[in-house]
Amino acid sequence: MSKPETSGKKKILIVDDEQAILKFLIIKFKLSGYDVMTASNGGEALKHLAEWNPDILLLDILMPGTDGFAVLQSLRDHSLLPVLAFSAKRENEKKAMELGANDFIFKPFDLDDMLERVTKLLGNDQ
Repeated sequence: MSKPETSGKKKILIVDDEQAILKFLIIKFKLSGYDVMTASNGGEALKHLAEWNPDILLLDILMPGTDGFAVLQSLRDHSLLPVLAFSAKRENEKKAMELGANDFIFKPFDLDDMLERVTKLLGNDQ
């Protein structure tokens, strides 16, 4: 039996190996009314995706070990979960979109711009 939703908040999984970026994103999205979970690598992200069932994935592409491209490939084998990918390397945009990301933003990004993109992908005005 699955747990009932208690908060009613949309759930965001944020994946980035840079702790400073995670901290800023956690604050921004929690203050904006979202439930937030984080992962610092691709393997952790895949585990959280399976267990936590988020409403959207914010995914850094460049990480050690299992990178964002591998996470996207694995996710798209079985899910249409909205994914906002991000990277400092502009050449990663094309491949991320080809692998199924719904949107892409470049680092360094504006937090308000990212929030706006998440809201649009979720189709709500949270």
